[in-house]
Amino acid sequence: MPRASSSGDDLRASLEARRHLGPEYEDSLVEGFLEKVDQEIDKRVDDRLAARARGESPGVRPSLDAGQRLALAIISLGLGVPGTIAVSYTGLSESLLGFILVLMWVGIISVNVTFTVARRRRS
Repeated sequence: MPRASSSGDDLRASLEARRHLGPEYEDSLVEGFLEKVDQEIDKRVDDRLAARARGESPGVRPSLDAGQRLALAIISLGLGVPGTIAVSYTGLSESLLGFILVLMWVGIISVNVTFTVARRRRS
């Protein structure tokens, strides 16, 4: 992360300058450092806005959506796999068994697709 290192270097340089120049220059040094930090923040925001305008994702961060997607995946598999096993041992005819399995998995896939489409429309 060169940006964080750059800010750290700027802070160390400001502190070193304060030691050499004395406390009477402290306000100027702090203002200069804060101005550099403010410029870096503006640059990062501009980069993210430009990436979003180009349709790029500036980076995925864990979010509520990520947790919801994980929960949906776990629930889908948690219901689908045991459901498939349970239906398989019912002794139904092969055609009825196949119909029930297809219906069950189409329902699970439909819920997942609906969630994904709705999430993409929101963002």
